Amino acid sequence: MPPAGDDMADQLLRACTLDIPERTSPVTLGCYINGTRLATSDGPAWKDLFVEEFLRPPVQRPVLIPAVAEPLIVWVISGDMTVEARDPGGAWEASRVTAGDFFLAHAPGPYELRWRAEGVEPFKVMHLYLSVPLFERVAREVTGSDERLALREVAGGRDATLSHLLRLVHDELAAPLDADPLFVEGLAQSLAAHLARRYGRADPSRQAATLPGAKLRRVVALMEAGIDRPFDLRQLAEAVGMSAFHFSRLFKQSTGLSPSHFFIRLRVAEARRLLQETDASIIDVALSVGYSSHSHFSQIFRRETGLAPSAYRSA
Repeated sequence: MPPAGDDMADQLLRACTLDIPERTSPVTLGCYINGTRLATSDGPAWKDLFVEEFLRPPVQRPVLIPAVAEPLIVWVISGDMTVEARDPGGAWEASRVTAGDFFLAHAPGPYELRWRAEGVEPFKVMHLYLSVPLFERVAREVTGSDERLALREVAGGRDATLSHLLRLVHDELAAPLDADPLFVEGLAQSLAAHLARRYGRADPSRQAATLPGAKLRRVVALMEAGIDRPFDLRQLAEAVGMSAFHFSRLFKQSTGLSPSHFFIRLRVAEARRLLQETDASIIDVALSVGYSSHSHFSQIFRRETGLAPSAYRSA
């Protein structure tokens, strides 16, 4: 279990901007909600689960949360809060939650969220995302049908079986040694089966296909490793065994951005870090993130942040 300084997750958090997309991916959703990331899953054991733990502030003003394709469980580890959610412009629906309560989200579009503390305990939550291919496969086995299942929304629910499984995931995430692939795979399948049996409902509409989480994380890692080199769509697609066209379509469905734009966001995120944390000249920062032209770098940076690099450094 990598600690809260994991380089990949930190890069992804810095890649977020003030622009809120309608859809995003599990690896980037966390940066649109205030809080401190305490832990994140990583490694081959977690190919069908993506798990993060956060410490949230005691008060959150309304914030727009992008939709994700993967089923999302938010499990309250500690705290006593009133959490309110609504469709954009709709009526607020409040839920009083405490440790052990959970939210199940599988919304097709963005929604608004806000909360406030009702006690002194820190508000800690675990986000768990199930891969779409796993859920669909297990749902077919559970129902004995090819009919697509959707998951009903749950706000502030309690479920002893689900809490037991989530506690095991939490313990595996916190273990000092690498997670056991067979054990985590069993937990992922058990979670998928429980959700399908208890919270599944028929959904005749077809949701857009997305890039599996493990492949998305591999591609992002490749982007980061080559942040100072030219963008190569074909190389990224080949790394996950897809054609460039198919990869581009699934990547955008998963993140809300084209692969090239996502790569630019990563470059700008690293440039922002260098401008704030080092004394490197602006041209050296530009070179570090793959831009040989000062003017081109400044143009891209201003477009993504609204400020020139020099203004951003002095802000």
